Amino acid sequence: MIVFDLKCQDRGDVFEGWFDSNADFEAQKARGLVQCPVCQSTRVAKAPMAPHVPARTSGEAPSLAKLAALQAKMLENSEWVGDRFADEARAIHEGEADPRPVHGNVTAAEAKTLIDDGIPVAPLPLPVLPPNQVN
Repeated sequence: MIVFDLKCQDRGDVFEGWFDSNADFEAQKARGLVQCPVCQSTRVAKAPMAPHVPARTSGEAPSLAKLAALQAKMLENSEWVGDRFADEARAIHEGEADPRPVHGNVTAAEAKTLIDDGIPVAPLPLPVLPPNQVN
């Protein structure tokens, strides 16, 4: 996992983005999935940044397991809606379904359409398995 400082080329806002690699950032940017959280512009570029080297006080490096545990905590009160995510998010946004946190699967095109329509969605840093497939 890599964290980039990103800058909106329209407004100048600076924010963080987490990606698997530089290639992942470039691929998501090319598909219009990287956007400014303030104005939703997809005109985003990497901002100059200093490398971050975490201090090791306990000798233990941050792990994928810690990130997974944090994501699991975030999703604790969220409903898995699977492949119905785009429809469910739209229904909640339009007041046709009860407001609640949901998570599930969408294609890149579905995610872009939701974002273009002003429906707040965000990618999760790690893949999520449906509840019946969790070990």
